Amino acid sequence: MKKLFAFFLGAILLTACANADKTVFVVVRNNISLDRSNELIEVDMATVAQRLNMSDTAQIIVLNPDDQQVPYQITNDNKVLFPATVSANKSIVYRIEIGTPEAFGVKACGKCYPERVDDVAWENDLIAFRTYGPALQASGEKAYGFDVWVKRGTTDPVVEDRYKKELNPEVQTKLLELKKKDPKAADAFLKSISYHYDHGNGLDCYKVGPTLGACTPALMRGDSIIYPYCYRTQEILDNGPLRFTVKLVYNPVLINGDSIVETRIIYLDAGTHLNKMTVSYLNLKNPMLMAVGIVLHDEKIDANINANNDYISYSDPTDRPNDGYGKIFVGAVFPDSVEGSKPVFYPSTEIDKMHDGTFGHVLASKKYMPNTSFTYYWGAAWSKADIKTFDEWNAYLKQSVKKLRAPLQVSIQE
Repeated sequence: MKKLFAFFLGAILLTACANADKTVFVVVRNNISLDRSNELIEVDMATVAQRLNMSDTAQIIVLNPDDQQVPYQITNDNKVLFPATVSANKSIVYRIEIGTPEAFGVKACGKCYPERVDDVAWENDLIAFRTYGPALQASGEKAYGFDVWVKRGTTDPVVEDRYKKELNPEVQTKLLELKKKDPKAADAFLKSISYHYDHGNGLDCYKVGPTLGACTPALMRGDSIIYPYCYRTQEILDNGPLRFTVKLVYNPVLINGDSIVETRIIYLDAGTHLNKMTVSYLNLKNPMLMAVGIVLHDEKIDANINANNDYISYSDPTDRPNDGYGKIFVGAVFPDSVEGSKPVFYPSTEIDKMHDGTFGHVLASKKYMPNTSFTYYWGAAWSKADIKTFDEWNAYLKQSVKKLRAPLQVSIQE
């Protein structure tokens, strides 16, 4: 009996040791002459679990060639997501093993803010964005496009704290009381808590209004934009630490007698200025022109329309160009080139009356085919943060096109 027990104990220990020694080797290949730094790659989690013979309670670690742990995230579609750094025209091998992961900070996240008319706001370590919800649409305020919130001096999340400071009920009560008693003191107090002023880590100084804002998609009727309004439903699919994903579904719009429903899925990864966007239009029966637009806040535009139609960009003067807030660089990148792009100005008679003082859009257009989806990348940077000039921003977009057209090649070593 003792011999039999010893045999089974030995078998269990051998199995445990074998499992402990299991490693998944992930080969990452960079096929272009550009160094790639901290680009997020995906590996199928089901394959990893099978290779490691994992129990339901086991955790994994991801190790670089120097045996250092790197942060990872398991996404809603069951992928292991982690950053890879690969030199030009080189390969590198990462390892995935069973183990206890180190604590890493959140670099991409977001949420819905019902207390701020249903805003959905999200960010990564470099930049932040928001879009508007049904409560704002019910109020009648016209805000159609994506908003940009700039950040600097930190790679930590800042958006939730900005909302808390400004929307705190006690703060709002104090502000109302001050407005009655001492308007100057009220103004000073508002500046001390409002996210429209820079308190050291950035602010909201981008104006959207009744425009496409920062790179919002829209169907076109001839030369006219069919402006999308606020989302109807939102579903956050991933919420950090490395990727934020949200699905937005919009109210039906009647076009040529058909009730068209737009769906957008937006992904923001850590370490990039660009969101990935996939947009589709349900119930559209015939091909239709669609556009991606950047609002123009200056009559003398500082915009760039790439000759190959693979990106558009604009240097925005901010909503208070005389307050020292620099420039916000906005841009969209098209891995599959669009058919055309150009600045389109409003008729002079409409500028003040209908468009809140804006002057038009830079539009990139493409024929949208029914029962398909269209994917592009869009985002922004700030001259007071890591990208200082419009030339640097355009160089960033050009490089992004090259990387998107030659993604890192990922394989699991047999």
